[in-house]
Amino acid sequence: QVQLVESGGGLVQPGGSLRLSCAASGFTLTYYAIGWFRQAPGKEREGVSCITRSDGSTYYADSVKGRFTISRDNAKNTVYLQMNSLKPEDTAVYYCAARSLLCSPTAADFGSWGQGTQVTVSS
Repeated sequence: QVQLVESGGGLVQPGGSLRLSCAASGFTLTYYAIGWFRQAPGKEREGVSCITRSDGSTYYADSVKGRFTISRDNAKNTVYLQMNSLKPEDTAVYYCAARSLLCSPTAADFGSWGQGTQVTVSS
């Protein structure tokens, strides 16, 4: 059974950092593109970052470029999202998702999803 589990969310002050984890079971992450998405209350789910299955190329939304870093630990079958210089507008539920093809910024292109982890940036 394919399963993704996110962790690492929490409450952090503006300017702080968090590292989110996306652990996979039932499949090998290296064979999938893994995307991070977020959804704030009243807003659509938006793509944040993605790492490809082939050469590990990475993609970022303009709003997080230079602050967030996506990476993959094949031995742990886990993808991470390091988030630095967090802003209140980063507050959302963060989800990871898997896709057997190329990275995509569109949530509808991903078929397997985790349950999400809440990130709140507030003083």
